Amino acid sequence: MMQLSASEILQLSPDDASAKAAKGLVVPGKWPRLEYDDRAIWGECQGSGSKPYQVQFDKSGPAFRCTCPSRKFPCKHGLALLLLMAQNPTNFSAAEAPAWVTEWLASRQQRAEKQEARIAEKRDAPVDPQASARREEARLQRMAAGMEELERWLADRLRQGLAQLPGQAAIWEEMARRMVDAQAPGLAFRLRQIGARVGQDESWPGYVLGGLGQLRVLIDAFRRLDSLPLAVQQDVRAALGLAVDRDSVLATGERLRDDWLVLGQSIDEDGNLWSRRVWLFGRQSGRTALLLDFAHGNRRFEQNYVTASNLNGELAFFPGNLPLRALNTGDMQLLPVSPETRADSTANPKKEPNPTALPTGQLDTALTALARAVAANPWQSPLPMMLEGVPYLSQRGWSLHCPEQRRLTLRLRDEDGWQLLAASGGAPLTLLGEWNGEVLRPLAAWQDKLLWQETAESA
Repeated sequence: MMQLSASEILQLSPDDASAKAAKGLVVPGKWPRLEYDDRAIWGECQGSGSKPYQVQFDKSGPAFRCTCPSRKFPCKHGLALLLLMAQNPTNFSAAEAPAWVTEWLASRQQRAEKQEARIAEKRDAPVDPQASARREEARLQRMAAGMEELERWLADRLRQGLAQLPGQAAIWEEMARRMVDAQAPGLAFRLRQIGARVGQDESWPGYVLGGLGQLRVLIDAFRRLDSLPLAVQQDVRAALGLAVDRDSVLATGERLRDDWLVLGQSIDEDGNLWSRRVWLFGRQSGRTALLLDFAHGNRRFEQNYVTASNLNGELAFFPGNLPLRALNTGDMQLLPVSPETRADSTANPKKEPNPTALPTGQLDTALTALARAVAANPWQSPLPMMLEGVPYLSQRGWSLHCPEQRRLTLRLRDEDGWQLLAASGGAPLTLLGEWNGEVLRPLAAWQDKLLWQETAESA
């Protein structure tokens, strides 16, 4: 009835406090009602008030709903409900779903149907090419004016020298806002990212100079956009903030159905905005996919993913020279039987190696694949990297020691590094991480099975 283990359920927790609180609720006596059917699991948990909380879980999600006032998602009651099912399913009775469950499931189904209808409408709706061309031309003109200003700004920075930058913190935000006004939010994001690095450590001048160089290349690419191959045009447009909208990707994007292994995921917070990257590996296609989601106000994403779980379903890929980012088309299902969890082999050895497949094994192999990805799209960051090595702590910090006495710098907290080292037992492991051009941020470690993964507190 339930396919997730207790450890996999706890991966869904928004933080350690929620996981700890959920464990404290895994007491059947606190749940006067525990039931299930083919579509959902539900229960009533007695809280501090007279009326118990109504807790429910949609098996097709996984998705949760609870009547408690918590802003965390899933809340401790939703996690506890699944832990109860995983640890002692005999506490649950097969039953007909009550109205509060069927209404919630129906509302989810209606939202999915509306999305499908919206996609179909967008795909079939007549297009006014002249109106679209006018809107496009107006935005490109604003962007062109903004890039002329950015070009002069870049020349001023180089003429004044990088040594002046630590005392000019405000100039980055000012220029970023000008790029927003010019309808080039991608440039604004990059300016803020570069400016945040100024003066942070001894290596900041090299990073900043490289970042300014990328801005220069983007300006040149924009000016000759029409002469570039169509796939490269899409990458340039995405880097500038002109990405294809989600409905268009679902309506016209490349579709690929496969058995997808969830290799790892990262979650970051920037003010009130949460971003999540989920990395998938297609067992039949050897294809790597990135699912990028955002949440405002709290860490609540539409779809939950469990690292090391296996899903069957179809993805729609954003266009590009080396398509990586994709969308879940809505039919992902957890596979009932987990295949082997190592991700360092393609499912069909007769096929030629797929250039988008994650590299594993030697560092040289991983770097070669990374160089290929950067050459195809120099503005995609971070990029996934998967290779074998042993975590090691030196005076310079944590690193991954690879064969032939080579090492790769890791972005890793001390407590997570020690946990990773303990999990490896000093033996080589396969590390999945995100490469940002300088260091590797570990997300998950494998040794025939998942050994370790980054938590929200580790990020």
